[in-house]
Amino acid sequence: MKSLTYSSVVLALAATLALGACASKPKLVPQPSAEVVAPEGEPAPSRDFAQAAAADSSLQADLAASAGDRVYFEVDSYRLNAEGAATLARQADWLLRHPGVRAIVAGNCDERGTREYNLALGARRSAAAKDYLISRGVPANRMDTVSYGKERPIAVGSDEGAWAMNRNAHTVLIDLGPG
Repeated sequence: MKSLTYSSVVLALAATLALGACASKPKLVPQPSAEVVAPEGEPAPSRDFAQAAAADSSLQADLAASAGDRVYFEVDSYRLNAEGAATLARQADWLLRHPGVRAIVAGNCDERGTREYNLALGARRSAAAKDYLISRGVPANRMDTVSYGKERPIAVGSDEGAWAMNRNAHTVLIDLGPG
């Protein structure tokens, strides 16, 4: 009888550990760092866009102050409203005045919905913003898009105010050449 109870406990513990190992884990997103270092004798790795974005915060601040660097969307939508189109028109003018600057347009969503749904919606939001910038004369080869879905909220909270802030496309400057 003792061995049956011991075996049952061991089986229950093993099942619990196995189920715990299968649980989904949150994806960790690397944060920007100021420097990328290669081992001695090897070429330096290329910086990813998050790292490059940290290269010159004064230009990013100028874009945000003079043109705005985010456009906002309605729930479950990637359609630009008049305010978003106006912001993107100012961004296009700014980017055309700074020809050495490249940008990443990052699509973001609020916390509601599945990860997969939000990644797809974020991709449509970033593409809509990029397409508008292209329509205003910004060369397509100066911009890339990325979707973070609900992984990078800018407002903390589970209410309409926070959700509205998190439904956006954010233009982040990268390669900062002459301009």
